[in-house]
Amino acid sequence: VQDGIRVNAIGPGFIETPMTAAISGNEELNQWVLSLTPMRRFGQPEEIAKVALFLASEEASYVTGEIIHPDGGWFTE
Repeated sequence: VQDGIRVNAIGPGFIETPMTAAISGNEELNQWVLSLTPMRRFGQPEEIAKVALFLASEEASYVTGEIIHPDGGWFTE
């Protein structure tokens, strides 16, 4: 922090992407993942991008040493 460097991380939950299509396309796995996610939906890449933009912005100038979990509440379970 003394050099003005902030270190934060993003710990995403299950995000709907081509990489995760094998899971989201499997109805049994799909329902299992959704049952563990309080918001009962998959995240979208744009939602993760918004968190990254926030962390890189001046609005987060007082945020450091944090892990932000955009995971639909999975981390709270």
